[in-house]
Amino acid sequence: MSDGERTVVPATAAEVERAVADAHRREWTFVLAATARVAGDFDLAEESVQEAYVAALGTWGRDGVPERPGAWLTATARRKAVDVLRRRQVLRAKLPLLVEPNEAEPDVPDEVAVPDDRLRLVFTCCHPALAREAQVALTLRLVCGVSTADIASVFLVPEPTMAARVTRAKKKIAAARIPYRVPEATELPERLDPVLAVVHLLYTTGHTAPTGDELLRADLADRALHLARTLAALLPDEPEVRGLLALLLLTDARRATRTDAEGRLLRLEDQDRSGWDRDAIAEGRRLVLDTFRTGRTGRYALQAAIASLHALAPSYAATDWPQIVKLYDMLLDRWPSPVVSLNRAVAVSMVDGPAVALTEVDALAQDPRLAGYHYLPAIRADLLRRLGRDAEAAQAYRNALDLVDNDAERDFLSTRLSEVTAPTDTGHG
Repeated sequence: MSDGERTVVPATAAEVERAVADAHRREWTFVLAATARVAGDFDLAEESVQEAYVAALGTWGRDGVPERPGAWLTATARRKAVDVLRRRQVLRAKLPLLVEPNEAEPDVPDEVAVPDDRLRLVFTCCHPALAREAQVALTLRLVCGVSTADIASVFLVPEPTMAARVTRAKKKIAAARIPYRVPEATELPERLDPVLAVVHLLYTTGHTAPTGDELLRADLADRALHLARTLAALLPDEPEVRGLLALLLLTDARRATRTDAEGRLLRLEDQDRSGWDRDAIAEGRRLVLDTFRTGRTGRYALQAAIASLHALAPSYAATDWPQIVKLYDMLLDRWPSPVVSLNRAVAVSMVDGPAVALTEVDALAQDPRLAGYHYLPAIRADLLRRLGRDAEAAQAYRNALDLVDNDAERDFLSTRLSEVTAPTDTGHG
């Protein structure tokens, strides 16, 4: 019995479930990468890993949780993949005229262009044969373990639509016989854009979880930060790589202040800025300046510059809002997104007032891509509240509540709704 299979102490059903859940969060990517090398294709690797986790629920309940759960899961998943490959080989031998000759096992060189297991798998899954959105969605689902519902949320599409995209991508990989093959150094540039998108959306999903009872999914946010740092070490001369790392550092610097002691969401204007991570802010700021000096500023560097202005401002009101609006204008030139336009409207409200911003938000409400985006009615509600139009604000808060699935955000919106619907004190007495 290997070290990965050595048991320690008997475990209850609840302990096993917790151990399996923790192993899924921490080990999924490593187990999948190791299994994919043996399987030679993504679909078989994913199925084998899923079966290994199911097997863990039964085996660990009987034998106890292994000392190294990841090693146990990897060994089990690889065995299952090898069993399938052997059955296929036997079938080919028995039916030589009905199938093509057995293909050689995938060649994995000793020295690979991407030394980190997690990042290597991200680059591998972002295969140029797939459409960009399919690359990103498949990688988030397969490699990063993000649920289909959460991926749909960040892409602003219904869950069935996203599920169909992921399924089509996997079928295309199978039909085109795209093997698991680690890309060479010369192939990295053509895959960099979707890889950056994967890391950014992974962090976005962790920073504010689309579903669940907590605002933050620290495991996803930390994984994204690790990938961003590894990317920066791998490709130090790529401005957008540095821009992405800067954006994540500057955003994550506020992590400890985004909720109060009871876990309630705190808006940026209500956060205790003395609790922000000044080392992360300083590092992010340096990266922003370095990126701008190259003269090649892309979407991530511009977002990082906006985050830098927020991080350096002494207060919410004292933020350099006019400069933020200008940066959003530059960002829209490079990345014409309705979400960017909506965020720009918030900055406009601080420069030109909530009435001007409300006009822009109402125009954006006609964009079908924002139909299920709860931040649109939430921002609209806040603008109406600031204008003293409480009845309309209340309805907008209700519309936002109908769309949000994160409990921390629901509690925040419910509190706001109660504030604009509370009976007015007439002052009698």
